[in-house]
Amino acid sequence: MADGISSFWGPVTSTTECCEKNYAHSSYIAEFFNTISNIPTILLALIGLVNALRQRFEKRFSVLHISNMILAIGSMLYHATLQHEQQQSDETPMIWEMLLYMYILYSPDWHYRTTMPTFLFLYGGVFAIFHSVLRFDIGFKVHYVILCFLCTPRLYKYYIYTNDIAAKRIAKLYVATLVLGTLCWLCDRFLCKEISRWSINPQGHALWHAFTGFNSYFLNTFLMFCRAQQRGWSPKVAHFMGVLPYVKIEKPKSQ
Repeated sequence: MADGISSFWGPVTSTTECCEKNYAHSSYIAEFFNTISNIPTILLALIGLVNALRQRFEKRFSVLHISNMILAIGSMLYHATLQHEQQQSDETPMIWEMLLYMYILYSPDWHYRTTMPTFLFLYGGVFAIFHSVLRFDIGFKVHYVILCFLCTPRLYKYYIYTNDIAAKRIAKLYVATLVLGTLCWLCDRFLCKEISRWSINPQGHALWHAFTGFNSYFLNTFLMFCRAQQRGWSPKVAHFMGVLPYVKIEKPKSQ
């Protein structure tokens, strides 16, 4: 939210701003809470990456966790500067990440192994070029929502074909954090005038970041469980420090 304060990064050039006051805490960080709220995403993705590497999951899951971290870092750059170039480092990885989710969800039943990744790679590259030149705003949001909806039928199929109660609980946590995070984003986006009159700003967009950090982790964990089932790796849900769920597998000796 612009307030006319001078800053290290210069005038705001991004096409979207949130309800947090700019440079309220530092002349180097435009939206302080929206910037630091990406840290949980990085930490959770790092935990997921370590688990994927330690148990030798398929590389797609390592790439997925890394993409979560890249997205969070890009978001930090964007909210810290509110510059158009850094906005691309937030929004473009969002699309790339959804394309990766589409690959993980649909590739097990895709008969032509190289067709899907090649198409998705080219699609992501073309989008990045057009988005950097044309600066999509509403179009970007609509595009992102469409990709989310394209993933939904397959994700629901995974859920109904999963009998493990603990895995289903992770899927429910994914839905719950998605709903809560979306509500926070909507309030911050459309009720900013009312919120700005409050004595305390609830930082809805920062809460959105925090919820999506857990949301991504829960989704990744559920997909890792489903893939391990497909591969016959006898997956079980364990808990890190008794709280954070992760997938533990037992590969056959032949693998």
